[in-house]
Amino acid sequence: MKSPALFALAAACTALWLPMPAAAQFAKTEDAIKYRQSAMFIQSQHLARLGAMANGRVPFDATAAVVNAEVIAQISKLPWSGFGPGTEGGKAKPEIWKEQAKFKELGDRLVTESDKLVVAAKSGNLDTLKAAVGAVGETCKACHDTFRSR
Repeated sequence: MKSPALFALAAACTALWLPMPAAAQFAKTEDAIKYRQSAMFIQSQHLARLGAMANGRVPFDATAAVVNAEVIAQISKLPWSGFGPGTEGGKAKPEIWKEQAKFKELGDRLVTESDKLVVAAKSGNLDTLKAAVGAVGETCKACHDTFRSR
């Protein structure tokens, strides 16, 4: 008898939590900064592995390429909640909060290019992978040039 009541309570709590603004998901601004930086660090590590294959520094491994591309595609969706109102700081320039439309456009572009990277990796074709790695890298660069302090 208690199980349905507990389930209903859990569902209600979850429903209340989901629409909360990004800033409410982090106890402190530092937590949001660490979250977004961690996501980007993981992305960079996996993109570097694909870049090494694309540049011939390591042998092309189709299976590893797919695994790395899938990680990048998943992680590319994560850092954006760490850029909510009140989360300014870290290496993020204030322009992020002033030019939200442009920032969102570049974030969406990263997600799109990362999804294309998975398709390219699954093709098993090194030239296709090279082009997709380049497109993801260009997207990262475009955002960092505009919105990241060195």
